[in-house]
Amino acid sequence: MTSPFRALQRITATRSPAAPVGERCEMCAEPIGDEHQHVVNVEGRQLMCTCRGCYLLFIDERAELRYRAVPDRYLSFPDFTISQGEWDALEIPVGLAFFFHNSSIGRTVAFYPGPAGATESELPLAEWQVILDRHPELTVLAADVEALLIRVPERGTGAAVCLLLPIDACYEFVGRMRLLWRGFDGGQDVHDYLDEFFAAVSARARPGGVP
Repeated sequence: MTSPFRALQRITATRSPAAPVGERCEMCAEPIGDEHQHVVNVEGRQLMCTCRGCYLLFIDERAELRYRAVPDRYLSFPDFTISQGEWDALEIPVGLAFFFHNSSIGRTVAFYPGPAGATESELPLAEWQVILDRHPELTVLAADVEALLIRVPERGTGAAVCLLLPIDACYEFVGRMRLLWRGFDGGQDVHDYLDEFFAAVSARARPGGVP
C-alpha cells in the first residue's frame, strides 16, 4: 500500500537507498509484496512499509520504542451511542472522524475526511472523556497504531457506528475518499464508498468487550 505520509530517509548511511514505497522494506530494503505490514514512527507520525522481520521487532506494546507495529485488529462496538449534542461538542464539522491516542503529546486527536485528505481537529478532552466514561470498552484502543472510526448519520436516519481499525486502514480510507471527492459534500461516489467500506469492515470486525 502506498503510505499517505512521506517516506523516512534510509535508516543508516551504509544501507542502500530505499526503493519506492510498496516494493521494498523501508527499514532494511528487502523486497516486499503488495500485501505487507506497517510500523509507525511515533514521534513523526509516519507510516513505514516493512517486511515481516522488521515488523516483528516492534510488536511489544509495553516497550518504549520509537517505532510501533500496526496490528491487524478490527473490533465493533454494537452498544455504542453518541447523541447529536455530544458529537457537536467535539467540534467536528462532519459526521465522520477517526480518533487515536498520540503518545508523543499525551492526548487523543481526531481527524475527519474531506477534499484535502485527513484534517486534524482540536479535540475537547472533557467532552471526549464523557464518551469514554460511558463506553469503557473503547479504552482497548492501542496508542498510535489503532483508531476509533465513528460515523454519525444525519439526524433521524439511524444509529451511530463505532469501529476499531488499524491506523493504516484509516489513512487508506481517507485517502480513497480524497480521490473520489467531488463538489461540496463529496458526491455520490463518496457516499457509495462509505456504505461499502463500513459494511465490509463491520463484517470483518468481532465484537469488542469491556477490558
